[in-house]
Amino acid sequence: MSKKKILLNAFNMNCVGHINHGLWTHPRDRSTDYRKLSYWTDLARLLEKGLFDGLFIADIVGVYDVYQQSADLTLKESVQLPVNDPMMLVSAMAAVTRHLGFGITVNLTYEAPYLLARRFSTLDHLSDGRIGWNIVTGYLDSAALAMGLTEQIAHDERYDRADEYLDVLYKLWEGSWQDNAVVRDREARVFADPARVHKVNHHGRYYNVEGYHLSEPSPQRTPVLFQAGSSGRGQAFATRHAECVFVSSQSKEGTKKLVDALRRQAAEAGRNPADLKIFMGVTVVVGRTRAEAQAKFAEYARHASPEAGLAHFAAGTGIDYSTFNPDDEIQPPGAPKSRGIESSVQRVTDGQSGWTVRRLLDQLKLGGRYTTIVGDAADVADALESWVNETGVDGFNLTRTVTPESYEDFIDLVIPELQARGIYKTSYADGTLREKLFGGTAHLPKEHAGASFRDLSAVQGAPLK
Repeated sequence: MSKKKILLNAFNMNCVGHINHGLWTHPRDRSTDYRKLSYWTDLARLLEKGLFDGLFIADIVGVYDVYQQSADLTLKESVQLPVNDPMMLVSAMAAVTRHLGFGITVNLTYEAPYLLARRFSTLDHLSDGRIGWNIVTGYLDSAALAMGLTEQIAHDERYDRADEYLDVLYKLWEGSWQDNAVVRDREARVFADPARVHKVNHHGRYYNVEGYHLSEPSPQRTPVLFQAGSSGRGQAFATRHAECVFVSSQSKEGTKKLVDALRRQAAEAGRNPADLKIFMGVTVVVGRTRAEAQAKFAEYARHASPEAGLAHFAAGTGIDYSTFNPDDEIQPPGAPKSRGIESSVQRVTDGQSGWTVRRLLDQLKLGGRYTTIVGDAADVADALESWVNETGVDGFNLTRTVTPESYEDFIDLVIPELQARGIYKTSYADGTLREKLFGGTAHLPKEHAGASFRDLSAVQGAPLK
């Protein structure tokens, strides 16, 4: 019986400091070159050499200004500021690779669905179907103010809007152009058959869209859909829309509980639970020996900034931890919910009391809050295999520390160990990103909510014409 193969994304962002903060000061780190195209094309080639399934590119709109009620530390340590657009990186990286997938984070709250649909279709065409979308709804007050709102939209309402937004996109991606609409008949002078191209007529609570999708059908039509919500409302959204879910937890027990809940809800929604791939965020520091790995971790920690990590965490919770004493609980009993990431504290503490600022700072030794694995190749492989077997996750989003060194080390040392155990691929499968991840076809499976929008006459109350 063949073993389950681990899926693997590199986790990155079009900025200097992403998850593990302060490491831009390390003499071997190249993250300050993020603004150069060669930085990204070199990374894409490296990841494809390591047979990574994808490059998962995070993004935010707004800045982290909750800690100390200012953006001063954010600017000094480059905590996801400055940050450039992630979508503009993909064409160049796709041009130097054949198989690497790209999961792009876009905040739908501040994007018109009609134009975003075209941008994703364009990239899906140019990459031969290697595009995914990490769906986010935003959580920063600074973003809401910058985009002209008076305050952040309430947590659950953001997901209500997102549900309708996805309905609009499905109509554009799945229903506007039939599979056989493009005929490219030179002699008859017919590029597309007008009878097979349909206008979307959507008039909902939040969005009104009348128009034809501007792009002809791309290889996947709908990009592979990623989502990271772990709150109750976020899980409900994920089980309707997401094909890949990104989770972050500090314990196997907490992770298994979340994974089981997501798969159960997917089944209740009529989906195959296997059509939900779950990725966990991890940081890995690996050496040729355990001693080398520990020495490398200590070296990295000398350059990292736990306080910058705390500032990042503060923005997610909406709580200014600079006003806390070191032994104060990070979320006192009865503390009001913020309009930020509702599950932020839950993810770090797994619901356990007694988590103090001091304890959190100790966890942030590398400036980041994800589970950290330190050891030789066998130690790392043991840990990754254990997380998969004991929690049910399908793979990992591997954060960077010193870049590109951390990815190079993982590819040179850990990948061969995983392959030797039969739990990591030795070559890429053919096809689109969806086919590589799930097998089957390039398009959404028929059980997915988006597939029901292929017949617009059934979903928008207007006849096809």
